[in-house]
Amino acid sequence: MRPEHIHVTDPPLNPAEHQDCRGVASVLSRVGDKWSVLVIMLLRDGPRRFNELKRMINGISQRMLTLTLRGLERDGLVTRTVFPTIPPRVDYELTDLGRGLAVPVMALGEWAFAHLPQIEGARNDFDARNAE
Repeated sequence: MRPEHIHVTDPPLNPAEHQDCRGVASVLSRVGDKWSVLVIMLLRDGPRRFNELKRMINGISQRMLTLTLRGLERDGLVTRTVFPTIPPRVDYELTDLGRGLAVPVMALGEWAFAHLPQIEGARNDFDARNAE
């Protein structure tokens, strides 16, 4: 058996629409990343410094926070402002685009929190059925 492409739209996508799907997939992979979601949620209330974010996000390495912030900045969701102090102060803040994204991100987080007991129960049931 060979895997085949399945068209999920009727009619199949034209090449331009196919490119749009790839673009959407790249955006969703950024905003679906667990560190990006946490950073967006933390910046929702205003600008924060790098070390402040690092302290607030349990388990993130300095390198991963740097990569996450750069990716969010590249996508236009976060701005980085360097203040000419000694030592230099760097603040990160959501852009208008990022603030717009914070709304569905918060809704998703609230949904996950509200349904966590059900999801954990389903996972436990699944694991128990498949442990045999």
